[in-house]
Amino acid sequence: MVGMESEQGRVIDFATAARSARTPVRGADGTEPRLLRQIYGEILRDERRDQDRSLEDVARTVGMSKQYLSEVERGRKEASSEMLRSVCDALELPMEQLLARGIRRMTAHRTLRTTGHAGVELCAA
Repeated sequence: MVGMESEQGRVIDFATAARSARTPVRGADGTEPRLLRQIYGEILRDERRDQDRSLEDVARTVGMSKQYLSEVERGRKEASSEMLRSVCDALELPMEQLLARGIRRMTAHRTLRTTGHAGVELCAA
């Protein structure tokens, strides 16, 4: 049933999907998939900018250096869960929203890379 197409959508076998998920999908330019720290950093930066707040302001609220927060936002530093919670609190962004946005960005990125288009896939057991 792998890759069966129909007018209603696409059906994917879980076992096949799991095997292909273990193999990193490279983009047309040969780049590796984005790391979770890069996605979270991007979301935190977008939220901070949407609030018109400076790196310095948020870093001071959290109690970290401006340089460290900048590196977290650029995905160069792996922030601990405690640090992510502190930054989320400073931005009044529920941690659950950070996680949900991260999942959406990862999923959208993967779907576009593997299928070439955004869409909904029906998975059958």
